[in-house]
Amino acid sequence: MSMFKKMELSDEKSDKQPEGEPEKVKCLIIGSGPAGYTAAIYAARANLNPVMYEGLEPGGQLTTTTDVENFPGYPDGVTGPVMMDDFKKQAARFGTDIRPGIATASDLSSSPFRVTIDDSIIIETDSLIIATGATAKYLGIESEKKYMGSGVSACATCDGFFYKNQDVAVVGGGDTAAEEALYLSGICKKVYLIIRKDHMRATKVMQQRVMDKENITVLYEHVTREIVGENGVVTGVILINSLGEEVRLEISGFFVAIGHTPNSGIFRDYLETDEVGYIKTIPGTAKTNIEGVFACGDVMDPHYRQAVTAAGTGCMAAMDTEKFLGTRKF
Repeated sequence: MSMFKKMELSDEKSDKQPEGEPEKVKCLIIGSGPAGYTAAIYAARANLNPVMYEGLEPGGQLTTTTDVENFPGYPDGVTGPVMMDDFKKQAARFGTDIRPGIATASDLSSSPFRVTIDDSIIIETDSLIIATGATAKYLGIESEKKYMGSGVSACATCDGFFYKNQDVAVVGGGDTAAEEALYLSGICKKVYLIIRKDHMRATKVMQQRVMDKENITVLYEHVTREIVGENGVVTGVILINSLGEEVRLEISGFFVAIGHTPNSGIFRDYLETDEVGYIKTIPGTAKTNIEGVFACGDVMDPHYRQAVTAAGTGCMAAMDTEKFLGTRKF
């Protein structure tokens, strides 16, 4: 499943009206991945009888990742799909009702909360855990898809180690791109920062840090035309400069750092979010502004976006849910 598709839920409103009586559940989890599956494990062990809808891409962004070497418990590394399958099996082992389906609408105006699945099924739930993740933005060129996981990445912290002492490129001009370039500069031999405009959008502090790094070369007014490779892996990138000239860089890794879109669209009428759409939670908890609704993983985390931090917030969401249900009479 491609990361270029919307993953866990649909942001588009549908005119199709669900039919039939709602199904009533105690704990509903929307979205899979490290956050959703971890929430399911904890909720199931607490006898909350969780029902999970996996979304369009079961397992989330990690299902498009090849090797994962920074998640505890896998000393020899593991592929993203295998790790997510392990998470899923563990959630199912404790009794989580795992179902295919995409959340297409919600009504959080009163309890029990209502979530519509696939425009046709209404679930009424006493508690809701949102683990719908965030979708990385990409340039939209065909070669990006071709080399995804084989030289193209949207996470330097996740994949930078695989390019140790090699030449790589980062595309983007904001703080995220600057942070990715700085991180990679401590691992890689050479880092090219590709910016389509004649200036960086990053803060002055981040710009200065980039300029101070001898192994970072900033290429202003360059647009990515195509990522090229041999034997299924990236070997270079072709750029077009401000004069219309073709420029080729010999690299082994291409990192896209132009932002993420949190998959929170159908909840934004009810939940507090930041200007981008990340769901706000009460610090130190997974609680949202609506009692009984919790958020975990990348949909509420604009900073770290790591599998291990997502799993941690999934645990928090389930424990907060258990406490909430234990103090309420329905």
